[in-house]
Amino acid sequence: MDVGRLLRTVRYLNPVQVYGRLGERLPKPGPKLGPPPPTRVLARPCTAWVEREPSLIGPAKARFLGEEAEFVSAGAWNDPARSRLWLYNLHYFDDLTAGGGADQKAWRRAMVARWIAENPPGVGTGWEPYPTALRIVNWIKWGLDGQPMPPDWLHSLAIQTRWLADRLEWRLLGNHLMADIKALIFAGLYFDGPEAEAWLARGLDLHRTQLAEQVLSDGGHFERSPMYQAIMLEDLLDLINLGGGSGAVDGAFLDHWRAVGERMSGWLKAMTHPDGGIGLFNDAAFGIAPTPAALDAYAARLGLAPPATPPTAWLDPSGYVRLTRGDAVALIDIAPIGPDYLPGHAHADTLSFELSLGLERVIVNGGTSTYAEGPQRRLERATASHSTVEVDGGDSSEVWAGFRVGRRARVRGVLVQPDGDAARVSAAHDGYAYRPGRPIHRRAWRMISGRLTVTDQIEGRCRQAIARFHLGPGVSVQTDADNRSGELATPTGRIVRWTSSQPARIEPSQWRPRFGLRQEIVQIAIPLADAPLVTEFSW
Repeated sequence: MDVGRLLRTVRYLNPVQVYGRLGERLPKPGPKLGPPPPTRVLARPCTAWVEREPSLIGPAKARFLGEEAEFVSAGAWNDPARSRLWLYNLHYFDDLTAGGGADQKAWRRAMVARWIAENPPGVGTGWEPYPTALRIVNWIKWGLDGQPMPPDWLHSLAIQTRWLADRLEWRLLGNHLMADIKALIFAGLYFDGPEAEAWLARGLDLHRTQLAEQVLSDGGHFERSPMYQAIMLEDLLDLINLGGGSGAVDGAFLDHWRAVGERMSGWLKAMTHPDGGIGLFNDAAFGIAPTPAALDAYAARLGLAPPATPPTAWLDPSGYVRLTRGDAVALIDIAPIGPDYLPGHAHADTLSFELSLGLERVIVNGGTSTYAEGPQRRLERATASHSTVEVDGGDSSEVWAGFRVGRRARVRGVLVQPDGDAARVSAAHDGYAYRPGRPIHRRAWRMISGRLTVTDQIEGRCRQAIARFHLGPGVSVQTDADNRSGELATPTGRIVRWTSSQPARIEPSQWRPRFGLRQEIVQIAIPLADAPLVTEFSW
C-alpha cells in the first residue's frame, strides 16, 4: 500500500464522511416489515416524465452499458459474472419510464413481481442504498402513470423506503446522497399519513441544505461533470413535477426549485456541443443521463424559462468557459477537479478543451467507458487521455483506484477577456509542481472567427512535456513534410488547417463516448521545447 498516497487522499475528507463510514460498520435496524401507509391523492396529475431508452429487450433479457444478458434465474440479480454497475442498472428499473406497448408493460410487471419474490428484504446488491433510491423513484413514477400497484408492491415499496431511510449515503455525499433524499421525498409524497409525512419532512430539510451546497451560483453541480449535471437536473425537475402535483409542498419551496432548475438548465446548455451532446469532462458519457434537449423539453412542460446560450459563457464558480465564433464552439476546462472532499468522478483533465465545428467534434477528450477498477479505468482518467499537456508521463492530479484522488491540480491566474474581435482565456495549474524543477503548466486559448490558437508553456523544469490534441471520431489527419503543419478532414469533408511551432507526431487514441464503447481515433502529440508551443487550427 502507498501510505503517502492514501494520506494525500483522506486528508480532504469531510468529517461526516468519516462518521458515515464508521456508521456503516455499526449494527443497523433490520427490515421493517409493517404494512405500508395509505397512498396520497394528488391535487393534479403529474406531467410526462422524461422517457428513457428501453433496456428490457425480452421478458428476461436486458441491455445495459452496451452489454446484453439474460436474468432468468433468481441468482441473476447478483450474478458475479456481471459488473457491479451492470447489476446496479438491473436493479434501478429505469425501463419503467421507457416507451413501449402491451408486451413491454407485461415484461415490466413480471420483472417487478420477480424482484419482490427473488430479492428478500436486506439481501443482495439491489438493497444497497443507491439502487434502492433509484428503484423507489421509478416504481413510484410507474404507479403515478396509472399502472396498477398491487398491495404486495406497495408493501415492498414501503419496506424499501424504511430501509433506505436508515442507510443514507453520508460516506459518499454528492449525487448519491441527493438520490437518497429524492427517494425519501418521492415516497413521502406518494404515501400519506404520519410515516409518510416524516419521510417528506426529513427529505425536504436535507434537500434544502444539500441543494445549497451542491449547486453553485452559476447553476453547475459541484462535481463538475456534465453527465451528473444532467442527472441532477432531471432529479430536480422530477421534484418540481411531483411536488407541484401533490399539493403538499410549500409554494416557496417550489419557486426556489424552479429558480435553481433554470440556472442548472443554463449551465448544461453552455456545456453542450452543437450536436446536442454534452462535453466529456470528468466522468461523462452519452446514454446515462437524459439528453439536454429532452431536459429542455421537460423543463418547458413544467413552465421553466428556456435556457439561453450566449456566444461566450464564463461559468466562473464552476470553472468552465464556452467560446463561440460562427459555427465553432470551444469548451474549456479551467476548473477545480471537484470538491476536495468528493473528487470520485474527477479525471486528470485540467486545462483540457473540446472543439466543435458545426455538428462535428474536431478535438475531444477521451470520455468514459467503465467504472470498473483496473487498467482501463486508470487510462481513462489519465491526463494523456485528454486534450491537454502531460508532464513527465504523469497525471496533473493523482487519480488512482476507481474513484480516488491524492494530489489535486490547483488552477491559478485565470483570465477570460475579449481581445478585439477575438476572445482570450488563459490559466495555469500547479498539478506537477511537487516534482523536481517545480513545473507549472500555463495555457492560453485565443479564438477568432475561423481560427483557434492554443499556446502552451512549462514554467520551471521537466524532462518532457507533451501537448495532446485528440481528434474527434472520423477525423483524419495529414502532415506536411516538416511535421509542423497539415490538414484535418472531418467526416463531411470539412478541412481544418493545423500548424505548430514544434514537430508533431500522429499517434493512435481512443474515444469512449458511452459506457461499453471504445472507438479508435488519432491524436496529434507535440513535445514542448523551452519556448512556448503555439498550435493553431484554422478553417
